[in-house]
Amino acid sequence: MVSKPVKILLTGLPGCGKTTAVMRIIEKLDQSKIAGFYTQEIREADKRKGFSWTRLDGADGILAHVDIRSHLSVGKYRVDVLGFEESVVPVLDVQQSNAELFVIDEIGKMECLSEKFVAAVRQLFASNKSVLTTIAKRGAGFVSEIKRLPDTQLLNLTPSNRDQLIEQILQTLSFLKKPV
Repeated sequence: MVSKPVKILLTGLPGCGKTTAVMRIIEKLDQSKIAGFYTQEIREADKRKGFSWTRLDGADGILAHVDIRSHLSVGKYRVDVLGFEESVVPVLDVQQSNAELFVIDEIGKMECLSEKFVAAVRQLFASNKSVLTTIAKRGAGFVSEIKRLPDTQLLNLTPSNRDQLIEQILQTLSFLKKPV
């Protein structure tokens, strides 16, 4: 374990490759020391219909979709907060995990509809564990709160600096690299 935990916030405009960057980073790290999740678009006939989540252990589900029932929504997408809280939030429990790095893709409007998610993320940032997260470029409330935390690195990802930032983050997380 690194002596001081690192808290890396990866931001950028939608479509700049934040999730792709996170996936490239975690594939080079020791999976036994990582917990968390990532999100991806759900597309049907070239139209975005929603968003899925996938935990790093392989379990997956729907975060939001135009065709699900929920009283909570972001834009045209209905958000399955209960399913997210039951299936994803527990892997972020710093008290129940031996992980050294927690990956959160992402801290955005949909995820922040969950009070349990917000509480889990607050605990992670207050813990002695490292965190790699993508975070909305714009946003008030909790998104803004996380960006203002001390001892965090806020990195702005663009298509032109993506490879450089991936290498920089891998260097920072070198204590978690896969054994050779």
